[in-house]
Amino acid sequence: MPIPRQPVPALDVPLVGGGRWVLADQRPDRFSLVVFYRGVHCPMCRAHVTELDGLIDEFAAVGVDRVLAVSGDDEGRARRAVEEWGISRVPIGYGLSLASMREWGLYVSKAIKEGQPNEFSEPGLFLVRPDGTLYAAVQTTMPFLRPHLDEVVETVRWINENDYPARGEL
Repeated sequence: MPIPRQPVPALDVPLVGGGRWVLADQRPDRFSLVVFYRGVHCPMCRAHVTELDGLIDEFAAVGVDRVLAVSGDDEGRARRAVEEWGISRVPIGYGLSLASMREWGLYVSKAIKEGQPNEFSEPGLFLVRPDGTLYAAVQTTMPFLRPHLDEVVETVRWINENDYPARGEL
């Protein structure tokens, strides 16, 4: 599990539409934001990723100018998410392995109804410093209890203005 102020695990995933998103290659102003979502089967994920898509400019304004939403979905399911959810600004990664889910400290669930993948990660949100160390993380065991992304924008603004350090490092 990633620890604040320590390097996060590697992340290199293919993107819907082509190319790859490699965390080590990102050069954010202040932070990269990685949002792990359950998959196209999840209506809460749809709302969360759609909200993120609408807040890209607000995140960039506070220095969070490298953003990814990623799941363990295969390419077809990830493409469905982009199309059905109307995602146009957030890069959508796919094919996250079970091993990577565990390296990132994500909770993993098994399917309980039709239309769900056999195994998938539960949500997580990670703010990563330009040097590849973890600043903050939120993981949950189910689709609920995610941070409101507009509040994350305002929190990052406050963090920047007050030079607030990463916490939880012990």
